[in-house]
Amino acid sequence: MAGGSAIRGSRVGAGPMGEAERGEAAPRFFVSFWCSRSHESKPSFAIEAEVPEEWDCPRCGLPAGTDKDNPPMPPKIEPYKTHLAYVKERRSDKDGAAILQEAIDKLHGN
Repeated sequence: MAGGSAIRGSRVGAGPMGEAERGEAAPRFFVSFWCSRSHESKPSFAIEAEVPEEWDCPRCGLPAGTDKDNPPMPPKIEPYKTHLAYVKERRSDKDGAAILQEAIDKLHGN
């Protein structure tokens, strides 16, 4: 006996998986969602489920809505800011010069 694998020749999820084993599927309906790149996706929902206003497009990842002519706008992506950029937002050049001079004086022992 080579290998000794008890589950040889099978894979995860293999085997009979019909409605008899899982039970009957809930009644479903499909809703069309469109993103700003005109991709359409049609996820299915259970009859009693609440349909969300937005759905992530499976092709591009942008938000999609049910109105084909007026899809949601893509989110605004903020560019990466360095620590220095945040400091410059909080301090003026005059404040920065004063802090620098104070640090220099401290180093020189004044």
